[in-house]
Amino acid sequence: MVLDNKLFYILVFLLAMNFIAFLIMFVDKYKSSKQGSERISEGMLFFMATILGALGIYIGMFVFRHKTKKWYFLIGIPLLIIQNVALIYLVYLFCEFGR
Repeated sequence: MVLDNKLFYILVFLLAMNFIAFLIMFVDKYKSSKQGSERISEGMLFFMATILGALGIYIGMFVFRHKTKKWYFLIGIPLLIIQNVALIYLVYLFCEFGR
C-alpha cells in the first residue's frame, strides 16, 4: 500500500509535533530540577498538546514522571488526544474530498 502525498505529509507533521512536544516535556522536567531556571509554562504545554502534540506530552508525562500529579494534566491531555484524533480524521476527510 502506497501512501498518497497528503496523508504522508499529515503523518510527518503529526510525528514531528509529538516529538517536539515530548522534547519540551523533557526540557521542562530538566529545568524543574535546576534552582532559579526559567520553566516552560503549563499553558505552553497545553498549547503544544492542542496543536497535535498531545500524545507526545502524554508519553513525556510518564516517561519523565512530570506533571503526573496535576489533575488537569491527567484529565486534560487524554481529552486533547481525543481532540487530536478527531482533527486528524477531519483533515484526512477534507483531503479525500479534494480529490
